[in-house]
Amino acid sequence: MQNISVVIMMSGTGKLPQKRKVPALPENEKKLYDLIWSKETLGIWTADMKKETGLPNNAVTKALKSLQSKGFIKDVVNIHNKAKKIYMAVEFEPSKEISGGTWYSEGSLDLEFITILRKQCRLHVERLKVATLENVWQFIRDSKVFYIDFSLQQIKEIMSAMVLDKELEELISSGVGDFFHIRAGRECYRSLKGRDGPKEGFFSAVPCGVCPRINECSPDGIISPNTCVYYQKWLGLDY
Repeated sequence: MQNISVVIMMSGTGKLPQKRKVPALPENEKKLYDLIWSKETLGIWTADMKKETGLPNNAVTKALKSLQSKGFIKDVVNIHNKAKKIYMAVEFEPSKEISGGTWYSEGSLDLEFITILRKQCRLHVERLKVATLENVWQFIRDSKVFYIDFSLQQIKEIMSAMVLDKELEELISSGVGDFFHIRAGRECYRSLKGRDGPKEGFFSAVPCGVCPRINECSPDGIISPNTCVYYQKWLGLDY
């Protein structure tokens, strides 16, 4: 099996940085910098800056450009509205509410990354015939295919998507036969490859099938079909 290395920047982890000491700034720049810093990992939209500081549009634009050129702030992509430019201090990484977390890269759902991870999960389940979530999680950690540490919950999101897509089935161990290595009564997974049923699940045709955050998606939530650009494109509404 070819070893594929994937590097993804995890966001919103660890302790918050200390505010750096900056040289004296012009009044408008200092006002904006202090405001942007106070928003930490959430950042702030330019329209909100104007509202909170009372500065006119041209003053905000000029100050932002200067602060960026000095390396104090950066603009980040908001996955829910890419036209809504968000600024934050360079010491912070955007929260998952802004960046989408591990599953997104530069504001877009990282389909290649998710596909590679799904393949690794499936290969391990097939190797063991039956595997628990913890089995798969430990395998991913030990494989060194990825340069990041996934949480158990993140692997659960991937496995749940694969169950919906009919690549895996979730079942309860009997403790005998193929289940001999898993205590009876424990939840586990088995590959549907070669078994009766459709080769591809319905979800494989829609973006939801590869989205590991489907369990967090709801009509009125932060993650919603109403704001999902991939779902809109699949429906043919991206005009």
